[in-house]
Amino acid sequence: MTGGEWLAIGMIVSFFALTSIGVPVAIGIALSGFVFGYLGFGEFLFNLLPARIYGVVTNYTLMAIPLFVFMGVMLEKSKIAEELIDIIGHLAGGLKGGMALAIVIVGVILGASTGIVGATVVTLGLLTLPVLVRRGYDRSLAAGSICASGTLGQIIPPSLVLILLADITGQSVGTLFAAAMIPGLVLAGFYVLYILGFAYIRPESAPPIPAEERDALSGMELLKKSILVIGPPLALVAAVLGTIIGGIAAPTEAASMGAFGSLVVAAIHKKLNWSLVREVMNGTIRITAMIFFILIAAQIFALAFRGLRGEGLVHAMFGALPGGVETGLVFMMLLLFILGFFLEWIEISYIALPLFFPYFANLGVDPVWLAILVAINLQTSFLTPPFGWALFFLKGVAPPGVTTVDIYKGVIPFIGMQVAMLAVLFYYPKLATWLPKAIGW
Repeated sequence: MTGGEWLAIGMIVSFFALTSIGVPVAIGIALSGFVFGYLGFGEFLFNLLPARIYGVVTNYTLMAIPLFVFMGVMLEKSKIAEELIDIIGHLAGGLKGGMALAIVIVGVILGASTGIVGATVVTLGLLTLPVLVRRGYDRSLAAGSICASGTLGQIIPPSLVLILLADITGQSVGTLFAAAMIPGLVLAGFYVLYILGFAYIRPESAPPIPAEERDALSGMELLKKSILVIGPPLALVAAVLGTIIGGIAAPTEAASMGAFGSLVVAAIHKKLNWSLVREVMNGTIRITAMIFFILIAAQIFALAFRGLRGEGLVHAMFGALPGGVETGLVFMMLLLFILGFFLEWIEISYIALPLFFPYFANLGVDPVWLAILVAINLQTSFLTPPFGWALFFLKGVAPPGVTTVDIYKGVIPFIGMQVAMLAVLFYYPKLATWLPKAIGW
């Protein structure tokens, strides 16, 4: 190997060493890129870097991120989730495991309207975990359902993961949104089947809502509240996704409509006030700044790695694998899964994926199918110990009786379902490619 390739390897090792001793990820990425890039080709790195950073901050597609974040934070801060859980829980009626099913359904709705895992998991944990424990639910089932449902926003559009993957792969956002719809709903269906099966085998661990509580609302009252509570968020999601997937509006335009629509939804629920707007703006700025800080830092790393001929190392690594393209894909999925134990999805996206995608693009692998495989894989990073962020979020708001072991045990079946969904999509690519082709993307 050349001296530059050894420096590329040293850069990767140094990045993991920095993060392992507690250095913030964005700083670790930038520092390792600066040091090894300078060692490799001197000040020339700094001549190229401004153009790369300018390309990030002026990227029209990425302008949708703060708008979608605003929409999500507004819906989360306005406490609409609390009403959704109450209504859907009543609609589940006397079904065993009904409250856990309500959590999955609310996770789908919140995932499609907020896409912010931390906010969804914390909201679901605060509102439902104490209630489920009090009603006699198995603590592991309750914790696993909340964590897994909270991560559905990473695959169900509009998802920040899909927006960034569109930028990395060069595909349109609308194409990836359409491609993710069916796999995301199938995965939610897996969760539903698991909960129903658990409730059938162990009905005492997933009891239904008591009859007297269900009877507190008459049929007409329940119908009226269902329309008022569930209707506006669903209409907002349908409008945003419909305009993007249908090609009526660009992602940034649709995100602008979504941000405005979230204000309207909050006003309908009589939650809109200046204090809420200020809180939402602060949350939006913090989340957006974090995302773009990592994106800019990743440009330093990527520029140095490519300059040191690191891409050639990656291509040689995949080329040395026996079995051709399929083996390479399995190896990449396994590698991303392992990285998910230690890194967040955004770091994986902007460090690992730009190195791997060109290799498979040269071999003719469908980039849309590959992007959705990666999105489902990245979703597991929120659930896998020791650094699964959904586990940390839930533990932070869990009642005293729910232990870390309960949470870890609870997510294991759901991680298995995500891996199973990955396998299904691997062997049936049309789950991801059919809808984009059907609507002409």
